[in-house]
Amino acid sequence: MPIRTTETTVTFRRPFTLAALDDLQPAGTYRLTIDEEEIAGLSFAAFQRTSTILHLPAVSVSARLSEAVPVDAAELASALEADGRI
Repeated sequence: MPIRTTETTVTFRRPFTLAALDDLQPAGTYRLTIDEEEIAGLSFAAFQRTSTILHLPAVSVSARLSEAVPVDAAELASALEADGRI
C-alpha cells in the first residue's frame, strides 16, 4: 500500500507536555512528521494516519542530539488547542 509522508511544523506559545514525553517541553516551533497509508479498495484516494512523530528539540534550539518521538495525534491536537485558548 502506498504511504505518504507530510512534514510540517507546530508552534506552542507556552511550555507543554504529552504522555509520550518525559519532560516539560519549552514553548517553540517543532517539526512534525505524519505518515499515512492509502486505504485500498475505494473508488477514490483516501488515507489513514499511521504515525505522528514530534521532533525534539524545537527548531530554534541548536542541540547535538535530536529525538523523534511518536505521539498520539488526538492528544497533540488537544494540547495545541489548549495552548491557543490560554
